[in-house]
Amino acid sequence: PMAWLATIARNQAIDSHRRFAGRMLGSADELGDEASELPDPLSAAEQSDDLRALAKCMGGLSPDKRELVLLAYHQGYSREELATKFNKPVTTVKTILRRSLILLKECLDGR
Repeated sequence: PMAWLATIARNQAIDSHRRFAGRMLGSADELGDEASELPDPLSAAEQSDDLRALAKCMGGLSPDKRELVLLAYHQGYSREELATKFNKPVTTVKTILRRSLILLKECLDGR
């Protein structure tokens, strides 16, 4: 029973962190000196290529699926929050996210 309770507590902590961490916005002054550090030009170019490829693959998703993926993985929304927002069952949201990620992976692997 202790392992089961610890797993539940851990999952709740992860969900809470995702829910609030993705929505916290602050100015560069609040973030400290790390925000002002610029990456070297080679990594910036590689990151730019990766972002272009990701944007192209995201364009292949339907607008609803794209919004779900962005809210879940960029803004940190939980599946329950997404289910409420889109008026869908949690299991449907989970399936849509899983299938969307598979499509994105296939698209990025084939570039």
